[in-house]
Amino acid sequence: MISYILRRLVTAVLILLGASFIVYLMTAASGDPLWDLYGNPNAQQLIPARVEALNLDTPPVLRYFTWLGGAAGCLVPFADTCSLGVSRDGQEVTDLLAFAMTQTIMLVTVGTILAIVVGITLGIVSALRQYSGLDYGITFFTFLCFSLPSFWLAVLLKEIVAIQFNDFLQDPVMSMGTIALISLVAGAIWFLVSFGQMRTRLLMGLLGFAVTFGIIYFVLATNWLNHPFLGIPLIALTGILVAVIATVLISGLRNKRALYAALGTVVVGLIIYFPVQYLFADGGLLTVLLLTVVMIGVGVGAGFLAGGYDRGQGARVAGVTGFFVALLIVLARFMLSWPDYVNWSHIRGRPIATANSATPGFTGDFWTTGLDRFTHLLLPTICLTLLALASYSRYSRASMLEIMGQDYIRTARAKGLSERTVVMRHAFRNALIPLATLVAFDIGGLIGGAIITETVFAFTGMGQLFVHAVRNVDPNPVMGVFLVTGIVAMVFNLIADLVYSVLDPRVRVKS
Repeated sequence: MISYILRRLVTAVLILLGASFIVYLMTAASGDPLWDLYGNPNAQQLIPARVEALNLDTPPVLRYFTWLGGAAGCLVPFADTCSLGVSRDGQEVTDLLAFAMTQTIMLVTVGTILAIVVGITLGIVSALRQYSGLDYGITFFTFLCFSLPSFWLAVLLKEIVAIQFNDFLQDPVMSMGTIALISLVAGAIWFLVSFGQMRTRLLMGLLGFAVTFGIIYFVLATNWLNHPFLGIPLIALTGILVAVIATVLISGLRNKRALYAALGTVVVGLIIYFPVQYLFADGGLLTVLLLTVVMIGVGVGAGFLAGGYDRGQGARVAGVTGFFVALLIVLARFMLSWPDYVNWSHIRGRPIATANSATPGFTGDFWTTGLDRFTHLLLPTICLTLLALASYSRYSRASMLEIMGQDYIRTARAKGLSERTVVMRHAFRNALIPLATLVAFDIGGLIGGAIITETVFAFTGMGQLFVHAVRNVDPNPVMGVFLVTGIVAMVFNLIADLVYSVLDPRVRVKS
């Protein structure tokens, strides 16, 4: 395995060198880097200065090797020899990249994770309920997301989710007729996507209507949108739901000890809820991480103490439950700071932002600044998630359908294994194999490819940096973006190959 990794790294370096040489020469030959100075009254002083700063009097081939020497210095740790040159404006490319990478990573990370998780989940569920109303509904939704132009979706989100919703927050009131109409639509959707006999589908439709009506009425009656809260009851209810779902997916409800361990973890979370609030008063990210680690540890410990025929299953179930309980406690603390954030002078009761990565001039504690980041990332994250989840859903559905028709799946069923075991242990793992390549490819592409989203939401990320540099015939920033995206793509493709060996032992390479 080590020799395989080394061979892949050597190959990746050679490919990166060759590609970087071609990109540099193409950028240098794409135009005149002095075009904006012609006609400038100070051209006689500015042109020689730029020529000297960018070494424009040197042939492009030699300039490439000069740039390569500076880039090679980045491989020497703690030597302070890393240099990717300067832009035509005299800024260090390393500084430009540091800022742009921060913006892009902040923008695409959550969206990518959500797209992967939600897309794969929808695809698997759709495959397991093939030709049902749920399958048709998911298929329609994913194809709709796949066909949406990114710029149109971004503008639509700004208009509806930001502008109109901010207007609604000023006076969050609905008539009973409007609530009933929305609930009726939700009930119809529940009816269409449910499966089983007509009686069951009708009951699901009525349940969807009742649940939607109850939630909307509760939110409006308590002014929850302006003063959100979770509290002990909602955390307990959500925690129990998470415990049941985790048990069903990981061990099955027959493993009662795993379920009891997960429920015990929820109880521990409820007990420490109020003491933790005092730690949150002056706490920050470290406190959040500490709480998460403690709750996961409590869950794993409870799973082992519960015993049973498989302690590992109990530990995993309770550990996952502990993680989500910690998230609920943290979310509840953020909600407590929501009124202070919304009523801040620069927000003026319109919290959903439409541009930039943060509110200019905003200052506050960890919780209010976190909310500011969240409100600015909300719309671009939704946009990237909806655009990306369609491919994950379709690929995972196709892969799952192919796997479910294999002989070893029929053999597993013939041996008397439960459907949960067949799906989770035998089918799901193998269905992920073709998705490993897709995920690796998308991550590399998103780092520098979210150009339209960055433009609409005014994020100065890698995409904007690349476009600006290409337009200005500025090779050094172009090469900086290329170097980062190329390395990310190479690394994640290597990770994808290693994941293959984990998911499918047949492709393992022996050293």
